[in-house]
Amino acid sequence: MQFCPKCGSKSLVIQDTPAKLYTCSECTFTLFQNVAAAVMVVITCKDEVLIAIRGREPGIGMWDFPGGFADPDETLEEAVIRELYEELDLVVDSAIYVGSNPNTYPYKDIIYKTCDSFFVVELDEKPKMKAQDDVAQILWVAITDVEISKFAFESAKVAFQQLIGFKKEIIR
Repeated sequence: MQFCPKCGSKSLVIQDTPAKLYTCSECTFTLFQNVAAAVMVVITCKDEVLIAIRGREPGIGMWDFPGGFADPDETLEEAVIRELYEELDLVVDSAIYVGSNPNTYPYKDIIYKTCDSFFVVELDEKPKMKAQDDVAQILWVAITDVEISKFAFESAKVAFQQLIGFKKEIIR
């Protein structure tokens, strides 16, 4: 990031490390490169987990969990409900918060830093769903057959490992 979004001069200067605060030496504009809030939802049914195949970059064709960025003035819980409807045509009332993980989201030559909040929805039976928005396809995969290396993002890999721990806690 070099050009000031206010005055247009090539005068943005990084003020700290990691790079999150920039100031313009020409007009004193200040820009905070804050972390974007995102949600991911692991949907389980018995011993299977729903995998979303990414239909867009980054990670097109790779595995992911349904989810996305929280909109302005939206809670994480509202983002979960909206994203599941947008991506799967699935209506849910609630989800269980499990944790959060930092993530790096490279998009069109810009590296976004996100904080991905991880939720679980447990179903007794598989509902009718359809892949839409940025989901190209959905798969039900046995939890024991999940290949972590197929996930597009590190935060999804960590979330799957957290799911295993979450499931063990429920069984106890």
